[in-house]
Amino acid sequence: MSLEDIQFPKNWKVDRFDSLFDVQQGKQVSKQNRVGDNQRPFLRTKNVFWGRMDLADLDEMHFSGTEEKRLELQKGDLLICEGGDIGRTAMWLGNLQRCYYQNHLHRARLRDAGSADSQFVMYWLWYAFELGNHYLGRGNVTTIPNLSQSKLCELPLPIPPLPEQRKIAAVLGTVQKAIEQQEQIIQTTTELKKTLMQKLFTEGLKGEKQKKTEIGLVPESWEVVELGKFFQIKHGYAFDGKFFKPSGDFILMTPGHFNEEGGFRDQGEKTKYFAGDIPEGYTLEKDDLVVAMTEQKSGLLGSAAFVPESGRYLHNQRLGLIIGLDTKRLSKRYLFHVFNTPQLRIEVAKTSTGSKVKHTSPTKLRAVKVGVPSTIDEQNEIADALDATDIKIATETRKMTILQDLFKKLLHELMTAQIRVYELAHEILPVAGS
Repeated sequence: MSLEDIQFPKNWKVDRFDSLFDVQQGKQVSKQNRVGDNQRPFLRTKNVFWGRMDLADLDEMHFSGTEEKRLELQKGDLLICEGGDIGRTAMWLGNLQRCYYQNHLHRARLRDAGSADSQFVMYWLWYAFELGNHYLGRGNVTTIPNLSQSKLCELPLPIPPLPEQRKIAAVLGTVQKAIEQQEQIIQTTTELKKTLMQKLFTEGLKGEKQKKTEIGLVPESWEVVELGKFFQIKHGYAFDGKFFKPSGDFILMTPGHFNEEGGFRDQGEKTKYFAGDIPEGYTLEKDDLVVAMTEQKSGLLGSAAFVPESGRYLHNQRLGLIIGLDTKRLSKRYLFHVFNTPQLRIEVAKTSTGSKVKHTSPTKLRAVKVGVPSTIDEQNEIADALDATDIKIATETRKMTILQDLFKKLLHELMTAQIRVYELAHEILPVAGS
């Protein structure tokens, strides 16, 4: 879709970005100005995200008096990334008394405070660069290697009446805030799980005295043993890439299906399907326990997950399948959580191979020593406690996904005037805030 294909309402104008905004780039970072007096905090592209800023890790450099006056941020300024995730935009809210910005950021400041709503424009840029999939000005935005000041100035900007801009920004801002709240809930619950894991795997549930072992403190009745005493690990199959398809009946399970903290992750649009012949014994069953043996993404090596469905997922060579588990001595659910403990991940990383992409093997995984409660009942009680936090995280993640989908839908439909804000504001605001 090109901008010309969008049928904007008659009371919406379309003008160049610089008709409303003064655009300016920040100061170039160099070793020379990172030393000396008058060091001031400044924003880099790493601090700017879609719709928000992270001020936890600000760098400093020297600014002259003239540069301070020219480059000091004002509340309501937009910061726009010229490279990387091109067009990524956030608004400066005046969080610090003084702050500046580097040359890979464009600062856009309204020429007339009553001409437009900066938050609306921020969402327009979000739509245009991240979700629009249409042409802006002289070319598809995805082909622009960097967003120069001149290209930004040329960008077409739809301009609804100011009250409508503010209502659109309010609706999208409410949904975005709800998403951020969900992210915080998920982060807090994830941290709670880490604390709980540390306590359960060192103290157990019976209030026993602890004993010192080669893996640290564990309850007195626990055994410290190599995992290999309880099961074998089966290598996957090297499926031929020429049969990978964007859709199909069989899904190739990869390390991408694992969360860093453990558990299954739906790959969505990145799912690989396999359309070739499938050798016997490499179709996974529901609740099979598999382990990532290749670190496709940092933190994945040794991560474990249960297969969610029978007869649909294929066991490829980058995964290990737990087979022959002695369930009288070791609970599968307890084992799942053991694989996802920081202590085990550290041990797996120590023996991994590969410089850029790390690998482990069944032999190395089975050689890791862990603490094991003496009874299956205690193992399952520990698993129950950790499962409860996993359920909470999964529930909150589903809520966040729903809100993210709602945000994308609203962003597209509001910015292209497929729906008008007065048709939905009273319906959307309570839902997003609930």
